[in-house]
Amino acid sequence: MYPDILNLYGDIGNFISVKKRCQWRGIDVNIKQFTIDDESDLQSADIILIGGGSDNGQNIISKHISNQRNVLENFIEDGKVILAICGAYQFFGNSYINPNNQKMSCLEIFDIETKSSKERLTGNILISNNLNFDSFEGLSNFDSFASMTNSDLNDVIGFENHGGRSYHKYDPLGEVKIGFGNNGKDGKEGMIYKNFIGSYIHGPLLGKNPHITDYMILTALKNKYDMDFLKENIPTLSTIDDNIEIDAHNVMKQRLLKS
Repeated sequence: MYPDILNLYGDIGNFISVKKRCQWRGIDVNIKQFTIDDESDLQSADIILIGGGSDNGQNIISKHISNQRNVLENFIEDGKVILAICGAYQFFGNSYINPNNQKMSCLEIFDIETKSSKERLTGNILISNNLNFDSFEGLSNFDSFASMTNSDLNDVIGFENHGGRSYHKYDPLGEVKIGFGNNGKDGKEGMIYKNFIGSYIHGPLLGKNPHITDYMILTALKNKYDMDFLKENIPTLSTIDDNIEIDAHNVMKQRLLKS
């Protein structure tokens, strides 16, 4: 959604990561763009990706995205996959107060309050990974899970640069080990609700964390097909050589831990 407006700090890379990791395995991908002058049917989607944007970009889309509120809420409640980064993450909450103390209209789907500060929370970030990989029992031969060690799956790396401080009581995407997270105070980053993931992590998030990309792909496949079908067909998918991605992930992780 809104790739022409919400694409800060390489967030379009999240779209590229999902697309390429599907294509490399031989999974057909039907890509549809949704933006102000080019709307597609959101209800038919399996995964929705929304990047971050400046306050100006958020102002541009705020009225337009509000027309999709009920569709997006139903999409979330049906357990479909959404990744919302930074400004888009804030949009799903109750309110966003910009640095000029002006309230921006939000979707009011989640009980999230965000207030922006002129002092930004910026830098590389390392968090734990709270996503439940146990839900893929029987599909462990999905190669990125098999090739990554448990310690690799237990963390997420990326980059954050946000003035917003978000507060909520939902499960976080992870606990902050290095960096700021939602607000720089409570040690939490992002949120998880069903298969909605909200996060302040750029980088892009999915390019630096292939296990998170595969989590989203597998979740979408589980929503679309039954487990017996997946167990029979996933072993026939092409295997991805993840050595470069895993090495890059681990080098950055170790660099942050030593800093």
